[in-house]
Amino acid sequence: MIWYRSLAPVAIALAIGAVLAALFSATAAAWWLAATMAFFGLAKAFYLDRLNHWAALPRNRDLPGAAGAWGVVFERLGRFSRSETANRNELTTELAQIHSAVDRLPDGLVVLDRFAHVEWCNNAAAELHGIFGSGRPIHHFIRQPEFIAYLEGSDYRAPPLLRLESRPGRLFELRLYRTDGEGRLLTTRDITEHAKLDAMRRDFVANVSHEIRTPVTVIGGFAETLLSLDLDDDTRREYLGTILRQSQTMQRLVEDLLTLSTLEHSTAAPEESRIDLHVMVNALADEARALSQGRHRISVRMDAPAPVWGVRGELESAVRNLLTNAVRYTPEGGRIDVDWRIRDGEGWLTVRDTGIGIGTEHLPRLAERFYRVDRGRSRDSGGTGLGLAITKHVMQRHGGSLHVDSRLGQGSAFSLRLPASRLLPEAPAEADAALAVDVHPPGSPRAASD
Repeated sequence: MIWYRSLAPVAIALAIGAVLAALFSATAAAWWLAATMAFFGLAKAFYLDRLNHWAALPRNRDLPGAAGAWGVVFERLGRFSRSETANRNELTTELAQIHSAVDRLPDGLVVLDRFAHVEWCNNAAAELHGIFGSGRPIHHFIRQPEFIAYLEGSDYRAPPLLRLESRPGRLFELRLYRTDGEGRLLTTRDITEHAKLDAMRRDFVANVSHEIRTPVTVIGGFAETLLSLDLDDDTRREYLGTILRQSQTMQRLVEDLLTLSTLEHSTAAPEESRIDLHVMVNALADEARALSQGRHRISVRMDAPAPVWGVRGELESAVRNLLTNAVRYTPEGGRIDVDWRIRDGEGWLTVRDTGIGIGTEHLPRLAERFYRVDRGRSRDSGGTGLGLAITKHVMQRHGGSLHVDSRLGQGSAFSLRLPASRLLPEAPAEADAALAVDVHPPGSPRAASD
């Protein structure tokens, strides 16, 4: 098509020249042909100049129009230019979306060239390392010796863990990846929470191992003695009793661990029901009196309606842990009071004792797993170090909280707070029964313990 459009004007000019030569003279035909060729030359120069003008800034100028063969060429160039522009705009939009998405990542990303100079970074990397501009060496922004050694090495499997001045108290992992070319990609990830979980996991394994080691050692030692020595019946019974107590300690530890795991990780909704707190607390107080064996005065006072909505087994476990701890850490002759009342629309169950008390420096960590104020005394008393952790999780599952008020040498008060949504209206029969709270006939077990 283009050769036809290019030769057609020439053919027409030659035909006109032949007609002029036939009708007039060869001189007229020659002048015609000279004028025509000059016109074609000027037209070619004109279109080439316009094409050159457009090619100098093709993205900023419109492609000019033309006639004849030049029109075909310009039209095809126009289609190609429009296609390239559309593709370029599409790629630009995609890159902008990618950059926008990468800038929203919490991890820092830095693209490095073969010389470890910054080519590009996202917003997180700029904020974490103070990177600005491009073309600067990365070690101008990250100057820790551990990172410099890692950057200059060839093994990227052990990334350094660093603390950055821009984020005090946080721990970051800086890892390098090789790209398809000779460049590298640097990622900066906040692993503070992960490091805490790892530390908690290591502490948990160490604590469980420590708690189990003592009873296992005792059981093994006494079992070996029973097998190797000929002992009298009283000594054998004493040794067997020690083995039984130590095995019960391990059993309580396993049960508490399973309970705590269930409270922390169970996804199934617990079975909740109406609970008469008056009946439950008095039953648990009887258990505490049996554990105390008359060494303490234990009283219960219910100054408010007692029905609540919750998981019976979990709330029993929480109250039992508080009463058991009070018995274990209150010297003989001390007093333990259990009090239930409504305060600001919420239910508060407080177990107050006249025990040894707890130093204020220990209070923030009391509900941590295996945390003990006095490890030797706690182990001698038979505790597993998990009771308050269980109690805290029980209250959280019920929308409440655990509160501790204690003074060293003056006793402690542990309170369970239940939100208003857990409190139920009192039935008439319960109201009548509440009038008889802690009123026991002379000679009854409760009266004797009080």
